[in-house]
Amino acid sequence: MTAAALPPFWVVIPAAGIGSRMRADRPKQYLQLAGRSILEHTLDCFLDHPQLKGLVLCLAADDPFWPVLPGASDPRIQRVDGGGERADSVLNGLLHLRELGAQEGDWVLVHDAARPNLARADLDLLLAELADDPVGGLLAVPARDTLKRAGADGRVQETVDRSVIWQAYTPQMFHFAALHRALADALVAGVAVTDEASALEWAGLAPRLIEGRADNLKITRPEDLEWLRQRWPHKV
Repeated sequence: MTAAALPPFWVVIPAAGIGSRMRADRPKQYLQLAGRSILEHTLDCFLDHPQLKGLVLCLAADDPFWPVLPGASDPRIQRVDGGGERADSVLNGLLHLRELGAQEGDWVLVHDAARPNLARADLDLLLAELADDPVGGLLAVPARDTLKRAGADGRVQETVDRSVIWQAYTPQMFHFAALHRALADALVAGVAVTDEASALEWAGLAPRLIEGRADNLKITRPEDLEWLRQRWPHKV
C-alpha cells in the first residue's frame, strides 16, 4: 500500500510526565539524543507523513522546556495542557482534536513522547494493517525471554507461557469516538489504565496486535538512552 493509500490520521502525544526513573534534571523527553531533544525526534516520526491531519502535544502547564525548542513555533503542532495521569492527558488531546475537526470515525494514534525510534516502515505497517479494522490496535513485540511469575516473597511461583505474551508498544491506533468513550468511562469508574489499549479492553473490545520492531523502545532508564545513543540513527 502506497503512502497516499494509507488512511489519514491524527496524533496525540502525552508528554506531561517527569520521568523520575531517569534521575535527570528535566523530564526525559527533553534529554539530548544526537544533538536534539528526544521529543523532537519523536515528533519527526509523524510530521512529514503525508496522511497526518494534525498533531497534539500534551504538556505540563508550567513546562519551561518546550517553548525554547524550534518545534514550538511549528504550526503543525498544537500544544494543550496535560493531566495528572496519561489518560487525562490523552483525553485533553482528544478534546482539542475535536476542536480541530476530528470526526467520530477518524483514526487517532497515541504515541509515547520518549519513544523516538519509531521506524516509518512500522508506522506504515500499522496504518495499512488496521485501515479497515473495526477496533484498531497497537504495535507490539512477542515476548522473547522465559517469563516467571513471582510471589510476595520474591521467589518464582511459576513459569508463564511466553507464546501468548506480547510487550505493548506505541503508536496505538483507535477510532476517535471509541477511544474517547473508553478513556472517559474508565476514569469515571476509577479504573486504572496504563495505555489506550487497556481502556478499549475494559470496554469489552479486543485490539489487534501488529508485530513491530523491538528497537522502537521507550526510554525509561538511563541505560535505554545510552543504548540508543550508541546506535543512532537506528531506524530505517
